[in-house]
Amino acid sequence: MVTMSGNEHDWLALKPQEPSPSQCCGGGCKPCIYDVYEKELAQWERAKAKQDKSLLMEKKEQSNNSELNPDTFTAFSISSVEQLTEDTYQYRFELPGNSSLCLSLGQHIVLRGAVNGLEVQRAYTPISPGNAEGYFEVLIKCYEAGLMSQYIKTWKKGDMVFWRGPFGGFPYRPNKHGELLMLASGTGLAPMLPILQSITDDEEDETFVTLVCCFPTFDKIYLKPLLQDLARYWNIRIFYVLSQETSLEKLPWSYQENTYTGRLNEGLTKTILNSCRRRPFVLICGSPVFNEDMSRYLKAAGIEEDSRFVF
Repeated sequence: MVTMSGNEHDWLALKPQEPSPSQCCGGGCKPCIYDVYEKELAQWERAKAKQDKSLLMEKKEQSNNSELNPDTFTAFSISSVEQLTEDTYQYRFELPGNSSLCLSLGQHIVLRGAVNGLEVQRAYTPISPGNAEGYFEVLIKCYEAGLMSQYIKTWKKGDMVFWRGPFGGFPYRPNKHGELLMLASGTGLAPMLPILQSITDDEEDETFVTLVCCFPTFDKIYLKPLLQDLARYWNIRIFYVLSQETSLEKLPWSYQENTYTGRLNEGLTKTILNSCRRRPFVLICGSPVFNEDMSRYLKAAGIEEDSRFVF
């Protein structure tokens, strides 16, 4: 029987642990948690080969320097918690002084949590403008059986939460597209909001926007005041598709003209496409099933892959 020396045990204790599937957010991050692991493993192998533990000192698993970083997790303090619906919350996080995350439009950041000793990571898109000073805000829906949701439900003002990023994003340029058609389901609204606000804040940007928001019921629509304010701009239209509503009669009159009941199916998607003022470039964000359905409907309507973007 071969036994390990004390030195060998020390090196094994320092070896990076391969991430579990739950630690990957699935958001296509560069670097992914697996990329970070491969980098740290190569660093450990070099140090072990040279028997020099000082070469591991570069390794950083988290940071407290308040600057968002794609490679390491940084702690941010929760400054407010607002419940929007029975299962959806808006969280605001502090940034020191008047600093900003400086996100590009539609970029997401990755949250790290721990539940029953299991580390979990998920991607979320801040809904605050990318250049917001002193804070950033995230819209999160909590699920009854969700591992990350169990962690998030414990949050309160003053808690420190670890994020890394940013990743992804939509390469938007003012006036590049005559019209944007945004198809959003639930919290898929999140990446659309910074783009919308960027357009309305820029007097030179004359892009038309048609935003289609899909929710189960009227009561579950997020951020109604913000959406109503955006809809007042001359170049912004907002439609609501409510899958569990059967009648529009009980809705406020200001919503009745621009709301549909039922699901966003192929027929309704074509109707909305035909109502666009210019040939649109389409943005899609929702569940995997929603994204697949929308892509299929759009292809059937003649909108090819180079005219759509899926978050």
